[in-house]
Amino acid sequence: MKYQNIFFDLDHTLWDFDKNAQETIHELYITYDFKGLGVDSVDLFIETYTKNNHRLWREYHLGYISKSELRERRFKETFVELGLDAQVFPDSFEEDYVKICPTKTNLFPHAHEILTYLSGKYNLHLISNGFKESTEYKLKNTKLGNYFSNVVISEVVGVNKPDKAIFEYALGLAKGRAEESVMIGDSLEADIRGAKNLGMDAIYFNPNFLEVPQDIDQQINNLFQLREIL
Repeated sequence: MKYQNIFFDLDHTLWDFDKNAQETIHELYITYDFKGLGVDSVDLFIETYTKNNHRLWREYHLGYISKSELRERRFKETFVELGLDAQVFPDSFEEDYVKICPTKTNLFPHAHEILTYLSGKYNLHLISNGFKESTEYKLKNTKLGNYFSNVVISEVVGVNKPDKAIFEYALGLAKGRAEESVMIGDSLEADIRGAKNLGMDAIYFNPNFLEVPQDIDQQINNLFQLREIL
C-alpha cells in the first residue's frame, strides 16, 4: 500500500462551507431586517459575500491579513459593494454569524461514507486553516471528528497552509513521512501546492469542475471517487 496517512482539509472539502453560510445568512437577513436596511435581495447579498469571503480567505491563507481583518471586512465590504453605507451595518451580525454558522451540519455528499471506508485502510488526519473554536464546533456537530487521529488547526499551530511548517507539524504528529502521505483539499494554493512543496502527493477536490492547471495531476469531482484512487 503506497500511503499510510491521509490528510484532509475541512471547509469546502468535507464541510460544505458555502451551503452552511447561505443557510445562516438567510436566517440573519430576516433577524436583522436587511431588507429594511436596503438589501433588497438576499441571494445577491450571498453571492457578493461569497465572492468577497473567498478572496479574503485566500489572503488569510497567504498571511496577508489577520483573522480579525478577515472577519471585519467580509460583510462590511459586501455592504459597500452593494451601494450601502458601511456605518449602517450592524456589528453584531458578524458575531451572530460566527456563532451560528459552525453549528450547521451540511456536508459534501458521501463524506461519512468515504471516511468510514478510508478509516479501515489508512490513518486519517485533518489540517485546517480554520479558526479553533469554529473548527471544533464543526467537527463535533457533524461527528466528523470521530474519524481523525490528529486535528491540526492553523490558528493553534501559528502558521497557515501552504507553509511547509504546518505540513511538517502534521506529519510529526502522525509519525509519518511525506512520501507515504497524501493531502486532499479544495484549495490549489493552500492544500495541493502546499503539500506538493513538501514532497507529499495531493488530490484536488474540484466539485465545481473548475479548469485545472497543468501541474495538478490528481483530481476528484466528488468524494466517492476516492474509492477509485485509494
